[in-house]
Amino acid sequence: MAAVIKDLATVNADLQEQKERVDTADFKMVTFSLAGKDYGVDIMNVKEIARADKFTYVPNAVSFVRGVYNLRGDIIPIVDLRVFFHMAVEKKRDGTENMLILHIKDRVYGTIVDKIDKVVAINSEAIQPPHPLFGDVNIKYIHGVVEKQGELYVILDVLRIFSHNEEEKQKPRAAIQESSGDTFYVPPPPTPEEAREKLAAMADSAIGFIKESLLALKQFAVSPLNETWVRKRFAEWGATRSESELQLQNVGEAEEYLSTFYSPGTGKFWSTDYAQQVRSTLPDLSSNNIQVWNIGCGKGYETFSFACILKMRYPNGHIKIWANDSDIMAISNASNMIYELEEVPEYCRPFMVKGRSGYSFNQAIKDAIVFEYHDVLNTNALPELDMILVRDVLSFFPVASQEAMANDFFEKLKKRGAVIVGSNEVLFGDKWQAIGNEPVSVFIRNE
Repeated sequence: MAAVIKDLATVNADLQEQKERVDTADFKMVTFSLAGKDYGVDIMNVKEIARADKFTYVPNAVSFVRGVYNLRGDIIPIVDLRVFFHMAVEKKRDGTENMLILHIKDRVYGTIVDKIDKVVAINSEAIQPPHPLFGDVNIKYIHGVVEKQGELYVILDVLRIFSHNEEEKQKPRAAIQESSGDTFYVPPPPTPEEAREKLAAMADSAIGFIKESLLALKQFAVSPLNETWVRKRFAEWGATRSESELQLQNVGEAEEYLSTFYSPGTGKFWSTDYAQQVRSTLPDLSSNNIQVWNIGCGKGYETFSFACILKMRYPNGHIKIWANDSDIMAISNASNMIYELEEVPEYCRPFMVKGRSGYSFNQAIKDAIVFEYHDVLNTNALPELDMILVRDVLSFFPVASQEAMANDFFEKLKKRGAVIVGSNEVLFGDKWQAIGNEPVSVFIRNE
């Protein structure tokens, strides 16, 4: 009886060990579909995802090469995997194709697929050898097959697909094992250094997908302006989610990811504490004529808050704020807003007057502000400026526009003029000098 108990204990231990191995995810793949079936490629080979509808034709190219594509200045070949594997090709109405941009050794390729799905994390020991029954794809191009949450994925061997000579095609990628008389390849165990590099690459690739999703879902463009925050936020995001929940699947998740990005007082009056921090950061000015550009003023809460702070910081100053926004309804009502006194912070109340329907800002504050509907990406005829207030706005411009706007700021500002950006934004380049402390992010024009 003792022997039976011992054997059962051994079996249970073996089962637990197997379960722990299965639960350990050490391999990530980007999954996609071809002709209605699910496939995957090692995330280590994925540079990014993209969509395009125009490729440059290459004469005398084989049928599966759609042409070449300009990827931010790099000319890369585009391979249609559906044609490569002799599958049906479904033409899209708008002609736009889904592409996985792959990094193979020292080369970059674009591959066209039907649909890009998500990142899936698995245990490499769960990968099974390919079987000849997978007739859609030549078995020599299959690394293995794996099941995850009821879905069966065929993992492609992109190294073999894109080999450039017969020697590379015949060179085994890893150790050979025997199973049921079949010979197949499995990855060799990585060294500790390789494992660390792979984890770092996985994180970079996962963040890459986050960047793509933020741009597609919320028009939030990741650049040096905000990348430090994006990476910090990703660490927080990943700490509370499983591997399968890391990616942003919809607008709601993108908004949740961005929820900690915005500066204090977004869309409302600034708190007394934040107003005091802004006031203490503002530089001394050489002139009493103070010209300010407020970009993205919305309904005017931010503009009125800043106007009151400027009146207190520069009591003898002649202040003019050019407040712009592309929301015509918000900008139209901003100058005539009526408030309950309890809505307005203490530092603003000395600048309020009581009317029949409630409180509004006095004429001195109203005269200091010019509210205008304007798309700031177009030409802006403004006087030489002392300050620019542009909190959390630049990040929602394309990267090229962010750079163009920063250059425009530099040209429009007086010497040592200040730009107030979002709490999680930084102006990049040697043109700018940071001053102040969190959560107020202020940059002075360098000479």
